[in-house]
Amino acid sequence: MILYERGLLELETPIIGVVPEFMADSCGEPDARRRDVTFRMLLAHSSGLPAYEKLFLKQHSRDDLLRAAFTTSLSTDPGTHAEYSDIGFIVLGAALERIAGETLAVFCQREIFGPLGMINTTFNPPTDSRSKIPPTADERAEDECGAGAPARAEPEVKSLPGASETTRSTFRKKIIQGEVQDENACILGGVAGHAGLFSTAEDLARFAHTMLHGGRPILRPETIALFTRRESVPPGTSRALGWDTPSAPSQSGKHFGPRSFGHLGYTGTSLWIDPDRQLSITFLTNRTWRDCANQAIRQVRPKFHDAVVEALNRTT
Repeated sequence: MILYERGLLELETPIIGVVPEFMADSCGEPDARRRDVTFRMLLAHSSGLPAYEKLFLKQHSRDDLLRAAFTTSLSTDPGTHAEYSDIGFIVLGAALERIAGETLAVFCQREIFGPLGMINTTFNPPTDSRSKIPPTADERAEDECGAGAPARAEPEVKSLPGASETTRSTFRKKIIQGEVQDENACILGGVAGHAGLFSTAEDLARFAHTMLHGGRPILRPETIALFTRRESVPPGTSRALGWDTPSAPSQSGKHFGPRSFGHLGYTGTSLWIDPDRQLSITFLTNRTWRDCANQAIRQVRPKFHDAVVEALNRTT
C-alpha cells in the first residue's frame, strides 16, 4: 500500500517487469501465461501459482529458494481461480524488496513499526527475547520427544500450506521457539513475504487502530479502501488485495460486516477489522504446538469473535 501511494507500484504491472526470472517455469521453459501475472493477481491470490511447495527440501540458500519460487509452475491459468498461495507471496515479497531497494525487515521497521510505535513487532526476534515467545513446533526426532503425531494434516480454512502432509516435520531437529515456523521462510533467513513476522496483541491493535482511522500517519484513507475492497475477479473470490474478507462460513464469525477485512496465519493467528463497527479483534495462538494435527481452532476462532461482538453489544 505504501509503495502504491508513492507511485512505485502499479497494480496492473506484470510481475516479470520486476522479476524477469518469473518468465520461465521449473523446467526452464517459457510459459506465455506468466506474462499475464500482475501484482494485483499476486495480492489477490489469483496468479495461478500453487498454494504450497516444500522448496526447502531441495533449496538450501535464500537465492536458491527464491529462484525455485520464481520458476514454480502455474497450476491454473492466471485470473481464473483464487487460492491462497505461499509461493505467490514469496514472489511478491521479493518483488517488493526490489522496488524498495531494501529488505522487508528494514522497510517495515522504518515505514510501519517505528511510526506506529509497534515496539514488539519484528522479523527475527533477538535471542534474549525468545524465551518469552510461545513455541510453535517440535521438530525433534521422535526418539527425542516421544511424539509421533502428524504435522500439517489439514490447514486452516483459507489459510495454508501442505494439506497433504502426513508426517511430523523434523527439518531443524529442535524445538522452534522465537524463530519462524515455516520452513521455506527459514531458508529465506526469517524474512519473507509469506511468513516470519512476530508481534503482540497490543502492537497489532495499534496497527488496526491506524487502519480504522484513515491510515495516518502511514497511509491515506482511499488507499485502504482500495486494498480492502473484495475483488470481483475471479467470480466468487473472497480476496481483497493482500487481505481476505468474510465469506460464509467465515473464521471471523457471523457478526463482521461486509466491509470487514482480515487475515489468518497458519500457526494460529488472525486479525479482523470491521470499519463499520470500529472494531478490531486480534487472536494470537500457537495452535501448531506441538504438531499441526489439532484443528480445533476452526471452531474456536469464530466462536471467540462472536463472543467478543456479542459482549460489546450487551454493553452498548
